Amino acid sequence: MIKVEKVKKKKEIAKQDTVCLANGLEVSKFENFKKGSEFLKEPLASELKNESDHFTNDAVQLLKFHGSYQQDNRENRKPGKKKDWQMMLRLRSPGGEIPGKLFLSLNELSDKLGNGTLRATTRQAFQMHGIRKENLKEVIHSIVNSMGSTLAACGDINRNVMAPAAPFETSEYKTARNLAVKVADLLTPVAGQGTFLELWADGDLEYTIKPDKEILKNRKLQYKEHVFSGTKEEPLYGANYLPRKFKCAVTVPGDNSVDLLTNDIGIVAFTSKNGDFEGCNFYIGGGMGRTHNNEETFARIADPLGYVPERDTYELIQSIVAIQRDFGDRKSRKNSRMKYLLHRKGIKWFKKILLDKYFKKEIKPLRKEPENKLIDYLGWHEQNKDYSFVGLPLLSGRLSGKKKSVIRDIVKENDLDIRLTPNQDILLCNVPNKNKSEIKKALVNIGYDNLDNINEIQRHALACPALPLCGLAMTEAERILPEVLNRIEKLLNEMNIEKTILFRMTGCPNGCTRPYMAELALVGSGQNKYQLWLGGSKNLQRLAKPYLQRMELDDLEKTIKPLLDCWKKSCSEEDFGDFMYNQNDSLIINLLKAID
Repeated sequence: MIKVEKVKKKKEIAKQDTVCLANGLEVSKFENFKKGSEFLKEPLASELKNESDHFTNDAVQLLKFHGSYQQDNRENRKPGKKKDWQMMLRLRSPGGEIPGKLFLSLNELSDKLGNGTLRATTRQAFQMHGIRKENLKEVIHSIVNSMGSTLAACGDINRNVMAPAAPFETSEYKTARNLAVKVADLLTPVAGQGTFLELWADGDLEYTIKPDKEILKNRKLQYKEHVFSGTKEEPLYGANYLPRKFKCAVTVPGDNSVDLLTNDIGIVAFTSKNGDFEGCNFYIGGGMGRTHNNEETFARIADPLGYVPERDTYELIQSIVAIQRDFGDRKSRKNSRMKYLLHRKGIKWFKKILLDKYFKKEIKPLRKEPENKLIDYLGWHEQNKDYSFVGLPLLSGRLSGKKKSVIRDIVKENDLDIRLTPNQDILLCNVPNKNKSEIKKALVNIGYDNLDNINEIQRHALACPALPLCGLAMTEAERILPEVLNRIEKLLNEMNIEKTILFRMTGCPNGCTRPYMAELALVGSGQNKYQLWLGGSKNLQRLAKPYLQRMELDDLEKTIKPLLDCWKKSCSEEDFGDFMYNQNDSLIINLLKAID
């Protein structure tokens, strides 16, 4: 009987390879490795038990699906010495919601078994750094025990689902936050979750993520023809999972805090005047990652797909994921995101195969939306008649030292919850109005003495961690962001320019802080060298363009001053990004050439 079951399972898993071959797709060795991993288990499970201070590359690839990356602190490298191996751990937190109990646990774990810091990411999740291999299980087990999870925070799978973080109690914001949680539950792996609990929670099924009845009903659609992967244990993803990472975001009409168009699926949720969830606009095929000197890789913003009513929302999401599963590039990981499938095949092809095979329902034209804005929720806001929330700017998302301990005390003493924003800021939620004055006093002690007058250029600036921990980083980002912002701000002041600029920077081209949407961005291209990108928009609706490939950081002021001067002399009412975008490339290139 056992042999029959094994044969049956092998046939089901092989079906996914058959689908790939039928679609004319080649499969890489890595895809076969995922298929043979026993649903993300081996060799990770075995290596967790050995005494090595690091995982092998095969185990590292599976570790990502469980929410962790293995890193080496480059600054601790010494000739003839071993690498300083440590783990970065990322949480699953749809819409950036972090209950108070979980935050307190993370805070304690980061001090006890991490490097003492927490970091809010641009996808609204906390990261912990500096965890040693031998402590990883204890950390994840503690997180799970505090009703958190790291499952699918990384890896070739749907990652953390974004949503507007503000706990506004209007029907539209409640709908968007609720939808983000449901999408996350809808796309949670089945067998992968079993492996996760086996490895990190000693198989305790009490901690299984339990979708509500609506999502349980919609998950049955994963067995529908074409949507079904052919593998019962993992009906949507299959034994190979997806070709690459997959990202979803949900928002309300007009609120672009989530950088909607940079996602594989961007969803705008509409509600009626009575507060009922009516349906969604869908945008598909966005993504930021690229590789220097490889024109086959590029940043891309999502294409509009159309509008569907509420009842069809979850079926459409699963159908889109299934198309990427079946047609995404499984040979070249550099070209495996869904954005490249849309680029190769086009939105018309995608929509046709979607309607012919996977979805077979009407997709209407996009419903009209108001003008989008980048909203940050910083400062004090009314949550309801009895409670408030406060948004605290957190440059690069790093929470450490006195600021971390004071916020911990505020959360603990006032029984608060936390929400993280896509801008790497932190919201303290459910603040009793009677406690506001005491909390304001505590916040003054950690630099939040004037939340009504936040430094404008710092307000929306983003930087990735980069050196010394990120293995992809070519140069600095987070650690030099304050200095770079001060230099830009000083230059603006010297030139009597009152408007600010949306600025982002990264230590490599992978695009974790979505630099290609900024008005001005620096993208690491070598030690202390950066690409210069110009022309994104303040409401995050347009890609910037690269104008310099390897600008020395010391030349920052000399490089951008002619551009700022041209903008100022034009007397244009346009923002800097709009002005740059509307100029001829030759004019900008000539301005940059003039600095040599």
